[in-house]
Amino acid sequence: INLLLRFYDPTEGEILIDGINIKEMDLKVLRNYFGLVLQDVFMFAGDIRYNIILNNEIEDNKLMEYSKYVNAHNFISKLKKKYDNIVSEGGSNLSTGQRQLIAFARALAKEPRILILDEATSSIDSETEYLIQDAIKKIMKGRSSIAIAHRLSTIQDVDKIYVMSKGKIVESGTHSQLFAQKGYYFELYKFQYLKT
Repeated sequence: INLLLRFYDPTEGEILIDGINIKEMDLKVLRNYFGLVLQDVFMFAGDIRYNIILNNEIEDNKLMEYSKYVNAHNFISKLKKKYDNIVSEGGSNLSTGQRQLIAFARALAKEPRILILDEATSSIDSETEYLIQDAIKKIMKGRSSIAIAHRLSTIQDVDKIYVMSKGKIVESGTHSQLFAQKGYYFELYKFQYLKT
């Protein structure tokens, strides 16, 4: 993620987006390509509306469309002040799952070309897991996406999975291909789902 967003430059090789070396791109333009959902969602002082749109000018109907799309509108509409509900410092008045859903709406509101999900489902409550899994499938549709995950349910339906160990890619393929290889991915899957 740090290399893609140019917090660091690679020491060797290059990173291309649409055939263009990212070092040749304006930093602001480059970073606007990406929508990012992290494990630990940062909530800003302000209301829910601000936490979704940030400094972007977005009409209320679009805001609600994005929120509905990622399953955030249901809980927001039940709040006393709905989108004007104040978020306490760090979002402590919201559950982990609610903060994650807001983060998905925030990423979608940016209309990114590339979506990065970094452990976006690792700390959610089981009650919200289905909603978030559904949101992930919707938000990834039609755009390049990179999902970094230990929870394999997040990545089972993706086009290509890269398994890393000690900083190196050790396997790649679809869920079915990796499962059939009975390697690292299979062992992770077995550990998570086939416990006896």
